[in-house]
Amino acid sequence: MVSELRDSLDRYPSVIHILTGPRQVGKTTAAQQLIESWPGASVYASADVIPPPGAEWIETHWLRANAAAEANAPCLLVLDEVQKATGWSVTIKRLWDARPKRKPIHVLLLGSSALLLQSSLSESLAGRFYTHDCFHWQYPECREAFGWSLEEWIYFGGYPGAADFRDNEAEWKRYVADSLIEATIARDVLQLQNINKPALLRHLFGLAAAFPAQILSYNKMLGQLQDAGNTTTLAHYLPLLETAYLVSGLKLFSRGQARKRGSSPKLVVWNNALVSALDLRSFNEARADTAWWSRLVENAVLSHILMTILPGTSVTYWRERNAEVDAVIATARQIWGFEVKSGSPGKLAGMAAFKKVYPSSIPLMVGTGGIPLEEFFAFPVSRWLNSTT
Repeated sequence: MVSELRDSLDRYPSVIHILTGPRQVGKTTAAQQLIESWPGASVYASADVIPPPGAEWIETHWLRANAAAEANAPCLLVLDEVQKATGWSVTIKRLWDARPKRKPIHVLLLGSSALLLQSSLSESLAGRFYTHDCFHWQYPECREAFGWSLEEWIYFGGYPGAADFRDNEAEWKRYVADSLIEATIARDVLQLQNINKPALLRHLFGLAAAFPAQILSYNKMLGQLQDAGNTTTLAHYLPLLETAYLVSGLKLFSRGQARKRGSSPKLVVWNNALVSALDLRSFNEARADTAWWSRLVENAVLSHILMTILPGTSVTYWRERNAEVDAVIATARQIWGFEVKSGSPGKLAGMAAFKKVYPSSIPLMVGTGGIPLEEFFAFPVSRWLNSTT
């Protein structure tokens, strides 16, 4: 990430660079390492404070960067959690457009709320930015950094800061719940969004963590949640959890026909650590529970797809009566169906039924009898899509 950022800043100084992703995956660490290697002056500031700063916070540090810049040595300005500063995009736009050419600065903005970043970028900073994604750590990274096995990564997920607690599972669960889950919900969702029922949103996240990679109707969710309100509220809160890189609700796939209105979402938690931290099973107990472990494996596969898929490519699921395909990836020209197996191969009744409806679709098996999990997690999903066309 550091080398990618440095190369992009050198090659494209005429745009603002945005580094976005979940909390606690290394965005700030990468920025600090970038600052350490920067040949010129640098300015770093974070808006992750309570109460959030105003526009004057941005102007102050922008002024510092302008003062430190030299004609042949641009200053690097890094603003962390910038989406929390009031009116940040309008202020950034004004300062960027008025920047002096003789004393250039390179700007890197960090943020952990996709909704606030993207909406402001498209409205105020269109044509002025380039984004870099920094997602949860994948299996090869955790294996290299911590010596984890595939099974450990599937259970403990990809938060590098939580790795120190690996040998004490009770403390690890407490750390993830308090420092990651609660901090993300409180600071990146509730603090920055107009949430009428914060308890409902927290319950919705807890429900997703209890049913990873499972299809749940909104009515069933209402039956599981106390003081739930209505299905419209739930349907609105689910995308908010996605903007904080917590949970996604995959929609039902259909091509050439209208998608069923209000179809039940398939819940995908973006990091298995969020699931295991709220579950009572230990690592050994989860590994021994075949049904539960298959859910963790499928959730890991689906979250990997979501994090590595190219923009503009839809990720859904398919189900018709009792036939189901775990994930469907679709572009304008091609459809791929993914089936995940973590136990015995078994029959692929869902895939066979899917092929009857969409004969030109390409089936892909992941896990037992298909692409080995270690191999699948080692590459972006585009590798497997490109290899079939």
